[in-house]
Amino acid sequence: MKEHTLSTVFHIFESPEELPAPDRDLLALARQSRAHSYSPYSNFKVGAAVRLSNGEMLGGSNYENASYPMCICAEQSVLAAAASRFPGEKITAIAVTVQNPKRVIEQPAAPCGACRQVICETERKNGQTMQVIIRGETGPVYVFEKGGDLLPLGFDGGYL
Repeated sequence: MKEHTLSTVFHIFESPEELPAPDRDLLALARQSRAHSYSPYSNFKVGAAVRLSNGEMLGGSNYENASYPMCICAEQSVLAAAASRFPGEKITAIAVTVQNPKRVIEQPAAPCGACRQVICETERKNGQTMQVIIRGETGPVYVFEKGGDLLPLGFDGGYL
């Protein structure tokens, strides 16, 4: 038997004010987009925003359905919107923030497994990594250099 260790390196900023201006702006757009969340069942609001290689930024939010597997996550909605509106542009960063009306979420909530997979697929499609910025409603901000840091053993087309 061989033993291997997986580790992830990320940066922790105590507040958004510590981020470089472009990242702070992207996180602010994710927060603004969170207000458009359609989440009548869980009331768990998620906002996401992407920055493209041309400097354009787009926001998106989660969109629930009474049949939970049919829900659309904020990360997936904004990644699809970016690919549709700007098909030739690469995504350089994604920011995600969450809100729960039952309690203040003070720690970053990482994207779900499906969204991590979509982020990694987008990196492969674009031929480059994208920075991932996550935050709760308040508290610190975590910054990952690439989506693969959130899904180190991800599934890809090489298996097909």
